[in-house]
Formats: sequence, C-alpha cells, structure tokens
Amino acid sequence: MAPSRESVDRSPSPGHAGPIEFPHVPPLPDASVVTLAPGVLWARMPMPMQLDHINVYLLRDGDGWFIVDTGLNLPASRVLWETIVDRHFEGLPLKGLICTHFHYDHAGLSAWVTEHFDVPLYMTHGEYFTMRTLAGPPPEPLPESLLTFYLRAGMPRERVEEMFAKLRRDPFMPPHPAAFNRLREGQVLSIGGREWRVVIGEGHSPEHACLYCEADRLLIAGDQLLPRITSNVLVSDIEPEANPLSLWLDSLDRLAQLAPDTLVLPSHERVFRGLHLRVAELHAHHELQFDIVRTHLREAGQTTAFETKAKLFPRVLSAVEDMMALGETIAHLSCLRYAGQVRRVLDDDGLYRFSLAN
Repeated sequence: MAPSRESVDRSPSPGHAGPIEFPHVPPLPDASVVTLAPGVLWARMPMPMQLDHINVYLLRDGDGWFIVDTGLNLPASRVLWETIVDRHFEGLPLKGLICTHFHYDHAGLSAWVTEHFDVPLYMTHGEYFTMRTLAGPPPEPLPESLLTFYLRAGMPRERVEEMFAKLRRDPFMPPHPAAFNRLREGQVLSIGGREWRVVIGEGHSPEHACLYCEADRLLIAGDQLLPRITSNVLVSDIEPEANPLSLWLDSLDRLAQLAPDTLVLPSHERVFRGLHLRVAELHAHHELQFDIVRTHLREAGQTTAFETKAKLFPRVLSAVEDMMALGETIAHLSCLRYAGQVRRVLDDDGLYRFSLAN
C-alpha cells in the first residue's frame, strides 16, 4: 500500500458533470455485504494497519459464486470468509477465486481459499509469477544487487539493513498456490449472465487485472484506480531501470476511455462514480509531485533519490512505507529522466545523482 495521500483537487474536469459520487454506504468488516447490482456483492476484510480494510467482491454465477481478492493471511480473515459463504451463498458453492494482483492484501489467502474450498485461482501471468518470486521474507544476508540499488539511491547502509530486518518480521507473508488459470488482456469472463472483460493495468504491479462489465457499467478496479489515496508506484531492485509511473499513467488513460457513468469498485475506500474526474485528479496530483521534484533539483543542483524522498514524503515512515516512498521517489525521477527533463550520473562515490537536464 502507498502512504495515504489525499487527492489534490475535487473540482470537476471538462466533460464530467459534478463531483465524485459515493452512492453506497460501505459494509462493516464483519461478514456484512452491500448489494451493488443483482448478483454483485461488496464485503470488507479488516487489516491491522493504517489502511485498515480491503474491499472484496462476490459475484453470483447461477449455481455458485466467484470471489475477487482475499484479504491478508490472517485467521480472522479465514473465519470471515467461512461466515460469508455460510451467510450469503445460499447453500451454493464457491466456484473460483479471481485475484487482481499479487500484493498480499489481495492474494494473501489465495492458497488457503483454493485449498479449503477446492477451487481454481484466476490471475494474470505477471502477477502469479511475481507472487511466487517474492514469496517468503527477504534473504539474509541481503544480495549485493539489492544492496547496490539502495546504496546508489543514497540510503545509508545501516538504514537499509534495519529496514530489511524489520521486513523479515512481517507477520503477513503468505504461502502461494501451486497452480493458476491465466487471465489475459481482452479476455471475457462470463459470470452470472454478465460479460466481464479483463482490462490490464501496469505500474502499481506488473499485470494488474481489472474487470469491466460494459452492459452494466461496472468496473472492478483493484488498486489501479482508488477514490482518495493514490496507488503506490515504485521502482525496485528487481527492475531498477523501469519506468512504472509512465506505465501507470498510461493505464489510467485507458481506463478513462470507459463510460463516464461507470460504477467503480475499488479495493480500498468507497465504491464511487466519477471515473474520468478521478483520472484527471490523479494526473494533477502527480504533476504536483513532478513540480516538487523539479523545484528540489533546481535548488539543490544535484541530489540523490534518498534526499529527494524527504521532499515528497516529509513525515517519519515505517520500514515498509520507507521502502515504498523511496521506490516511488525513484519512479518520479525515472519518469522525468526518460522524458529528457532530468539527468542521472553515477558519481565516483557510487551514488546516483540527479539534476535538471536544462
């Protein structure tokens, strides 16, 4: 998850009449559900962290149900799923699990759900194999490539070691399912008389699957489009030369081609209408972030990603937030670098230093 940040503007964008709307009161994270459309239910799983819930969705399919995303790998979440099935599935079985992406609040119970209910997992190739690759705690000692990535960004070695020592104590690391059914861009899933088209997003995760029902104007958006906070978009040591922020912004523009009155079913916070306005807000937010970076580079002359992070994320962060904040800072610098606005030089001291190109 990203450190929570408010969107920068709530004024209507051209072509959209009125503000973002929240037409449904959220369910409590106690196995309650809210009906969004016939056969489309909204439930919540609690999370013991600042972002204290994840939305999950239940799709009726005639003789059974599909669920979208799982919540964290916690005993309480398993109990809630069993309660939801007993209370709301009308005696019908679970037929399958769809995970929008690999992050463990979305797929943390995927192994348990698929084994406990004996159902298949549906996921994109990029998300499933990223989940398998990142399964388990960070290695000890840290690989040289990982250390080099953070040291070149300007993070002191002792802080890197401390950050990953805390990450090794992460209590939510889940097992992963042994198999999956692959979702692809443009694939159509027929569930409950509806046709859900797979819309792939990038940037927040490698191959994030959204589901769009054009006939009913419903978009299960996962973390790709959230109503108030922004999705965390970071560069990591796994793909240090990536440009995920550009990919994510392009993905938002593809979502903005969907119907303006679409009901967006996000993974966090409230179900909303105002897709086009929200995309415009997110573009405006990141333009402000780019302005902060450019101003800092102009004043500093040369700077590291770690020094720039303090301008974008000035508050004290937890270990996980610190890692995400640095990765997101690098993502902004990389986006500007690939656009030709920023230069990067590897200095004799082994640090990447950034400066304005003009």
